[in-house]
Amino acid sequence: MNLKPWILAARPKTLWASLAPVAMGTAIATRDGGLHVPSALCALASAFFIQIGTNYCNDYADFAKGTDDAGRTGPLRATAAGLVTPQAMIRATIWAFALAAAAALYLVVRGGWPLALVGVLSIASGVLYTAGPRPLGYIGLGDLFTLVFFGPVAVAGTYYVQALQWSWVPVVAGLAPGLLSVSILVVNNLRDREGDARAGKRTLAVRFGATFVRWEYTLCIAGSAVVTFILARFMNAPPNAAASALVVFAAVPALKTIWSGAEGAVLNNLLAYTALLLLAYAMLFSVGWVL
Repeated sequence: MNLKPWILAARPKTLWASLAPVAMGTAIATRDGGLHVPSALCALASAFFIQIGTNYCNDYADFAKGTDDAGRTGPLRATAAGLVTPQAMIRATIWAFALAAAAALYLVVRGGWPLALVGVLSIASGVLYTAGPRPLGYIGLGDLFTLVFFGPVAVAGTYYVQALQWSWVPVVAGLAPGLLSVSILVVNNLRDREGDARAGKRTLAVRFGATFVRWEYTLCIAGSAVVTFILARFMNAPPNAAASALVVFAAVPALKTIWSGAEGAVLNNLLAYTALLLLAYAMLFSVGWVL
């Protein structure tokens, strides 16, 4: 079996978006004396497979809707390129979400029905992002759902299933990885906006234009640092966690690129770099929070 098309369809350069919030939620739980390794691992596995399932579903749905056409400037899409049949991609999507649900089952047993609701909504949003009669990504709601599910929901959910208590700290902290995940999506939508417009995919880049989403990208990066400040000033965050705000300085080359007017395939490297900014933020935050 040739695994390359499946790895390609999983979009490995962006998978840090599933690791980052789990790492942050685990760090907060650890400092509160609630570290629970089996729950942390299950949360990571569930988030990982939900993101892969979402990407597989996106690969198929964009092909079926004609969004991934010959004029596409982004990385090769497995279904559109004929590397994987549509039927095989559907099966892979189902398997990925099934594995996510299997990993989440332990979390539901430990944390109760709220975790089941979170899991169902997370998988549903992954499917409905590009599938269904009115996909979220096609009507401009992708940014909002990315912020919520890759941010506060993921961080607070990871914290809750370990500490078994509610806290606003992981909810607020979750805004940072949520914003940085949105910035990854922004680069993707800026790069693809011409093809998306042809296919009727009304992302914010299509609706409001390149300048709007360049500002969106900038504000998402800046917003992650603001979250760090809020945690330090109002929520008694450990001082070392403030090191995560240094990611703003590492983002300067990315900001220069996005404001240079770069278009098309040039933005592929920016997308990967932005994903690394998310990883760096999460690691600095997590280590700083625990130490």
